[in-house]
Amino acid sequence: MEKLAYISLLFFSITTLTFGQGLPIATPEDVGVSTERLERIRPVMQGYVDDRHIAGFLTVVARRGKIVHFETIGMRDIENNKPIEPDTIFRIHSMSKPITSVAVMMLYEEGHFQLNTPVSDFIPEFKNMKVYNADQTEILDAKNEITIKHLLTHTAGLTYGWGGQPVDKRYREANLFQPGTTLADSMQKLSEIPLVHEPGERWTYGVSVDVLGYLVEVVSGMPFEEFLQTRLFEPLGMVDTAFSVPLEKLDRFAALYELNKKGGMKGDKDKEKKMDEAKEKAKDLKGDRDVKMRLERVEKDPPLKNGEVRFFPGGGGALLSTAPDYIRFCQMLLNGGELEGVRILKEETVERMRYPHHEGWFGLGFSIVPDKESKDTDAKASKDTPESAGSYSWGGAAGTIFWIDPEKKVIGLLMTQISDVSSSHHQFKKLTYQALKK
Repeated sequence: MEKLAYISLLFFSITTLTFGQGLPIATPEDVGVSTERLERIRPVMQGYVDDRHIAGFLTVVARRGKIVHFETIGMRDIENNKPIEPDTIFRIHSMSKPITSVAVMMLYEEGHFQLNTPVSDFIPEFKNMKVYNADQTEILDAKNEITIKHLLTHTAGLTYGWGGQPVDKRYREANLFQPGTTLADSMQKLSEIPLVHEPGERWTYGVSVDVLGYLVEVVSGMPFEEFLQTRLFEPLGMVDTAFSVPLEKLDRFAALYELNKKGGMKGDKDKEKKMDEAKEKAKDLKGDRDVKMRLERVEKDPPLKNGEVRFFPGGGGALLSTAPDYIRFCQMLLNGGELEGVRILKEETVERMRYPHHEGWFGLGFSIVPDKESKDTDAKASKDTPESAGSYSWGGAAGTIFWIDPEKKVIGLLMTQISDVSSSHHQFKKLTYQALKK
């Protein structure tokens, strides 16, 4: 058993050296983790792949700055028979938000603004905003200005436009992040849409962090993408994190899937029967064919332009990354803003970011696990999660998730590419904490 664990860690060590990434490797017992219990992770995660709910996973556990678990399961591209690899590139979607929030706090440390500074001081379009009343039947003048803290905590009154209210229709019509547009153009269109509530009134998930991306661009005097590359990714050795995938890396880019809901629709008994028959016939065939019957590829071929796949450079959800890259970002935060002699933020700034600023559970860019004794009834109950109070995390719409536990000195990272979130996240966390010995 120990030999198998050693071989697995050796494999990742070689991969890490090859790509110049990742973190140091440790035998789990050296940092208070059970090798035997870590080995429970793979069969559980494999089950999701075998049941055709997910194409493939990559899971990472680090403790006290050392990797103790790194496994790949399943496929990154079913149709072309390509497995998940240690350097597979994933869409991290909303896991872009903590990165953008760190960029904002870097400028905060430099004294460019305070957290309560109105964003209109830098983006004048957001001066004199309009706001809908409670039932969205009337548009009024907003009483309060949107501050930078409102944007960091998702309390600005901005949304995503996913619902059926009048404001949602306006978001869809604005098409804020269409290819070929700029952050400046997007902000102009966004500022013309009324807020869903007064700034600071409540938590509403939306495009707040995309506004912060443009704020970074305005304050720093350089394109947002360039700021991230030169001030954050390059210093941290995050060599594969960007808003684009160049042609030479395209083979490593994971395909995006969703559960196929077309087969076996209610009322279509003939189609249900044919699907059941096809599944029975597929049982003796290779797993990949069976997977195709449950998973559907979202995009057949990613659009290439000038020799690369490029996404809108928005701070809220457009970055692409790898597990070795993102684990370095997480370790920098766990270390209090520093990694391998490179300081990105001061320790007190990281502490401020992971403090529960809103309703006991949301900080400056992260979800926070509240104290078990919290009297805040709106706070998420920490008893429902294995993480320690004060842990912080976030996830992405394509199934990626990370968490950082300062008390236990643990980082967990799961990468996959499916738009249907499953219970795999909680199972991975639970198994990780069960492996801790002290």
